[in-house]
Amino acid sequence: MDLRVVSTIASLETKSNIRNKWTLILSVAFGILSLAISYFGLITAGAVGFQGFTRTAASLLNLVLYLIPVVSLSMVTLSLTGERGANELLFSQPVRRSEILLGKVLGLFLSIFTATLFGFGLAGVVIASKTGMSGLMRYLGFIGLAQLLALVFLSLGALVATLAETRAKASGVALFVWFFFVLFYDLLVMGISFLLRERIANQFIFLSLFGNPVDMVRVSGLILMGNVTMFGAAGAGLIKFLGGRLISNLLLIGALLLWAIAPFLIASRSLRKRDI
Repeated sequence: MDLRVVSTIASLETKSNIRNKWTLILSVAFGILSLAISYFGLITAGAVGFQGFTRTAASLLNLVLYLIPVVSLSMVTLSLTGERGANELLFSQPVRRSEILLGKVLGLFLSIFTATLFGFGLAGVVIASKTGMSGLMRYLGFIGLAQLLALVFLSLGALVATLAETRAKASGVALFVWFFFVLFYDLLVMGISFLLRERIANQFIFLSLFGNPVDMVRVSGLILMGNVTMFGAAGAGLIKFLGGRLISNLLLIGALLLWAIAPFLIASRSLRKRDI
């Protein structure tokens, strides 16, 4: 694989997203939402004012779990299912298709990375000026998990786009993927667990954690924030089984990396066989 080709395509993809204002829009959106959640996060308790980094990250976690997957899936689907003539011209170049795919995914990841880093970073500067630096490392860890989640769903979106024949079909399947992992998966696991014996159900819930990257990021984020009471059955079982939060978090991050790599490899193989 020629890394110069990959870096060139990644650079072009990133510049394209900057010209299309995607990066700017996401940066502004993440910045405004971060500041709003930090300032109004305690309004239900009858108080307003900026929260510290730990509380802000914990409040932002669920928002990121909803937004990052749909943004990543949408961007990669639109990029890989563009106009037929443009795709034919791109893939007719004397470079490997896997290099083109990797370059596009990396370019999109850099766009999301820039947007989230700028948006959350701007909010972080304001929070630090109002509340101090306590909890900064947890906030940075939260940003890192958001980037990893984006990479996973970019990889899943690339797989969807390479298997789909049209943009409409790819968009529909991408929407289903978002719905399945973000909304439906936990309900499915709970429904199946009710049909099993208690011991088997507990094992099933524990193993089901690794079948959903959104749940893995949620549990990893809660471990990072120290919210022991909110781990859920799967998270509590993971920590009990491995005997510690650090090892549990490292295992979750390793599993997320596998979720990012495996769909990309399948997509790359599918793309090589596809008639474009």
